[in-house]
Amino acid sequence: MIFPKECKTVGYAEGKPAGDKVYFLSRYLIHSTDSGYEVLEVKLKEGNTMLRDIQSSHLLAGVEDVCMYPEKVNLHNRTDLIRRAKKTGKRCTVFTGLDEHRTFVYDPTDETMVTIHVYDAEPPRPNLAHIIRDLEQTGLFGECGVEFCYHIADIRNTNAEVYPCRAAGFSRTIDNDRLRGDETVAGCLTARQVLAECYGKEAPFSVIDICPANQVAEEPFIARCCRSERTGTGDHAGYYGAVVHWGATPRMIADAVFAVVEGWEKKGMEQVNNNTTTEAQTK
Repeated sequence: MIFPKECKTVGYAEGKPAGDKVYFLSRYLIHSTDSGYEVLEVKLKEGNTMLRDIQSSHLLAGVEDVCMYPEKVNLHNRTDLIRRAKKTGKRCTVFTGLDEHRTFVYDPTDETMVTIHVYDAEPPRPNLAHIIRDLEQTGLFGECGVEFCYHIADIRNTNAEVYPCRAAGFSRTIDNDRLRGDETVAGCLTARQVLAECYGKEAPFSVIDICPANQVAEEPFIARCCRSERTGTGDHAGYYGAVVHWGATPRMIADAVFAVVEGWEKKGMEQVNNNTTTEAQTK
């Protein structure tokens, strides 16, 4: 796959106000022809001018392989552009941004993308999942090459008699009702502690664990939890990822995503180095 990291390296070649000279940052040219558009890869002559001569060029995608995407899109949401490009059926898809800049995806593939598994629960609103979706739409994670797989548990499916919080709209909750002491409760470690303090440690509650961080079964991951001491990035119960507090801000969540990507790549490099060392030792 060829996907320029920045749209500033992609030029649009239609008129020739400076002859055959090209803007010095250009590495690719989207060229308009009588029959459609083609994409060229160019190498420019060295110099210190804004406009420079082309030293060499070759045709990357001819008109039969190029799709000019009909809608304006967010050029920074790279994951979204790869998905869109794969659906066009063309080897090369040219995108126009909201600001009229352009870029392209050639031979799109998601094989190099990292999938981060997001664990959250509802009701009430699964804030972690919604915030990540909103941040992804802005293109914030564009340079990371990530996509997200969402695992949102519906705690109503536990069919418990009592739930943690009145904010979720349940009729009987730990924080609002006096309980008998023998109910089935949807909760977590925090719920267990509250129940023990209110009804004693010997009360025969049956607690169904609904903590998203305890549902992790894929890595890398990011999960929500109400326990501050569990937050952070690293190995959690054998899986690599990040746990964020239920009250985490968008900035905190974004930082956690970047930390997971960086740590996961580091783990991958360490594994490659370890395998190389092992192979060398066995020879």
